Amino acid sequence: MNFTFSAIITILCTLGFTHAYESPPYTLIHTESDFEIRLYKESVWMTAPVKETSFRKATNDGFHRLFQYIEGANLNNSRVAMTVPVLTSIVPGAGPLDSSAYVVHFYLPDKFQATPPLPLPELNLKPDSWTTTCKAVRQFSGFARDKNTVEEAGKLETSLRGSGYSTSSASNFAYSIAQYNSPLKFFGRLNEVWVDVDGCKSAKVAAY
Repeated sequence: MNFTFSAIITILCTLGFTHAYESPPYTLIHTESDFEIRLYKESVWMTAPVKETSFRKATNDGFHRLFQYIEGANLNNSRVAMTVPVLTSIVPGAGPLDSSAYVVHFYLPDKFQATPPLPLPELNLKPDSWTTTCKAVRQFSGFARDKNTVEEAGKLETSLRGSGYSTSSASNFAYSIAQYNSPLKFFGRLNEVWVDVDGCKSAKVAAY
């Protein structure tokens, strides 16, 4: 099964790509004016590694393969429901924000959390099991591009200084960009920067 990226966009826009989709559950631990701390539960994601220097090209390439997977390009021939966000993680390079590799993640619906359908080998996908993870999250609007994603990650890094939360040395990624909307939604877009942090403590707060 092969889709062009424009065909994928058309399908996603028809589906809506914003409402009533499953997303990874989390507990809100702490809130500041420009970021919040979330504790994400254990979860399983399907991932697409990409060797690229461009965030946009990496996201397009990775999601193209993941979309084929959820449309049935797996050993079970299973259709997998769309979820949000589409998450693109930046593998650290020579500097704190430089990279030559990305990983695009698709959160598996609850139906497939225990037994993910195995992807076809040619898609070069693999499941990734997350342990309970503490993340600092900064929201931003508009389209996620190569330039503004780096800028937003830098703003979150600045906000975390002196906050009591420090970036986790155990993380495999410099940061991740979460996108929640169809490419043809032009207004009211929601994106987030996620950074793994230490110092997360459970509290009696709202779960999402």
